[in-house]
Amino acid sequence: MRLLFAALMLSATNVRADEAGDFDYYVMSLSWSPNWCLLEGDARGSPQCDDNANFGWVLHGLWPQYESGWPQHCFSEFSAPSRRMTEDMADIMGTSGSAWHQWNKHGSCSGLSPADYYALMRLAYDRITRPGVFLRLDQTISLPASVVEEAFIAENDGLDPPELTITCDAAGRCECLSRSWRNSASSLPAARP
Repeated sequence: MRLLFAALMLSATNVRADEAGDFDYYVMSLSWSPNWCLLEGDARGSPQCDDNANFGWVLHGLWPQYESGWPQHCFSEFSAPSRRMTEDMADIMGTSGSAWHQWNKHGSCSGLSPADYYALMRLAYDRITRPGVFLRLDQTISLPASVVEEAFIAENDGLDPPELTITCDAAGRCECLSRSWRNSASSLPAARP
């Protein structure tokens, strides 16, 4: 089962539909790397799944969203991110390819430069405590989505159950969506020591 945790939404200025910078909030999605490796990554030979890789929750994306739907693949006034920029995101995203994909599909709609988009992604990731209990698992287990939800809520002040939704598709990939921190980028929770 692939778990996605989307826990962060921030407001943005509305311009016009499907233009960079035109969206209502961000969704931050975290993915449990061991499940992704088991389902897809190992077969692809992804470096995220190497024996020496020790990923737990990785940043799947920071996605501009509308109240209904989302923009994607927007025209951006900024040049594409450099190889160095995407490589610098692999420590929290698993691979540089994931960072590249997220910029092309979602970051291009943020209205930000690639450097600023990646900086915002890192800020959001750093400000969500990822429960360490999952990293201590030494075997594959199945957990109810509510256990994952409770662990994130317990570790993150301001993240409340009504703001968190977990859905799963037929393949077992789960996604959690939250409407926390909607007002502005400055309303991100404080960084954890």
